[in-house]
Amino acid sequence: MHVLKGILAITFIALNTIIVYIPLTWWILKLTWTRGEARNRLRARMDMIIYWWTGRNRKMIQGLKLTQVNLHWHQQEEMSAENWYLVISNHQSWTDILLLQSYLYGIIPPLKFFTKEQLIWVPFIGFAMYILGFPYVKRVTKAQIKANPELRNADRDNVAEACEGFKNHPTTILNFIEGTRRTAEKQQRQRSEYKHLLRPKTGGLGYVLEDMDQHLHRLLDVTIIYPDGVPTFWEFLQGKCSRVEMDVTPHEIPAEILETEEAARRQALGQWIGTIWAEKDSRIEQKINGMS
Repeated sequence: MHVLKGILAITFIALNTIIVYIPLTWWILKLTWTRGEARNRLRARMDMIIYWWTGRNRKMIQGLKLTQVNLHWHQQEEMSAENWYLVISNHQSWTDILLLQSYLYGIIPPLKFFTKEQLIWVPFIGFAMYILGFPYVKRVTKAQIKANPELRNADRDNVAEACEGFKNHPTTILNFIEGTRRTAEKQQRQRSEYKHLLRPKTGGLGYVLEDMDQHLHRLLDVTIIYPDGVPTFWEFLQGKCSRVEMDVTPHEIPAEILETEEAARRQALGQWIGTIWAEKDSRIEQKINGMS
């Protein structure tokens, strides 16, 4: 039964992705001859592709009863699809991305996130993400930087370019600030001071805050908890993840992070995120103890 459910789920996602290519292909053609303000309006309308895709995926999750998602919003009445948001979240599984896109859908603008350039070769999904404004980040090694020092600012330049596109219309930018999916092995190797989290990396986050300037309305801290164990993506699609807890907490972005000089801004950002991360770790511990 689980395998059949998984096959149905992955088939639905594949077909859903192929179907949205019909309007996407038309809009891509229109982009080739559209210029100026009309081009910006067209790019804003193209985000409907993300709405359609995520909305149908959420119905699939509910229809196949893959899991029970308990979503708790703080101050949801203050959220609007007409504002810009920056979302940070703990990261444990590829499932996180599907859940974030599907369950924040309809309350704030669709999520876009920085992703590895290799994903552009994933059939249908990679090219669609590129066209829809998901920025690709090219990771460079220390050896490559040593051979070509100009590569030192590659990530910085990619973030700046992406943020210019984000300013075109209300957007939600997702950043997994742990930098990778958390596992017990990674946490032990890192010697993280947190019980349920890896240490946050704020470099890329700082670039986004700086480049988006006054556009961002709130930072939204999302906490994802899998009470019965973290599933792989395939296990989730098979319905082997019985429940998920999601908590969304909005934060006003402190003025000193946006207005002070660079060194002070980095220090203030590190302290602010450190406080949020400590609160998140405590929240996860309380939730887990309350469910046991």
